[in-house]
Amino acid sequence: MSVAVDVAVERGRLGMPQGLAESAARAVLRAEGVQDAALSIAFVSSRTIAALNRKHLGHRGATDVISFGFRPAAGAPLTGDIYIAADVARGAARERKITLREELVRLVVHGTLHVLGYDHPDDESRVASPMWRQQERLVARVLRSARR
Repeated sequence: MSVAVDVAVERGRLGMPQGLAESAARAVLRAEGVQDAALSIAFVSSRTIAALNRKHLGHRGATDVISFGFRPAAGAPLTGDIYIAADVARGAARERKITLREELVRLVVHGTLHVLGYDHPDDESRVASPMWRQQERLVARVLRSARR
């Protein structure tokens, strides 16, 4: 059993070390007791994520994160793809008055939780959902570890 996390950046600078993205995903998997997984995390342009959003979810425009989790047969590793739009994250970070690094970590954690099967309501009540609470605990843990 093993955990593999691959991080790729489509273009430009990310706003945090790629290793931090990998560490954040691994922290989620560890916290959830996952010992056998393969995740890819791609930081993509707003244009790319908008195309993915339209093609796979039927929504128009760019979003911050899209996740695809694949639950194979029993005994097979968890597999998932996470796409994050750093430009969208940059705008959200400015709006929320937090660092881009924190917002990107949050999106990695959020996407990984979705791959694991977590979900949340689409309205304002999502911040009270079990997924959101777990997300925020894990974001705080990852950021604390990164400061050490």
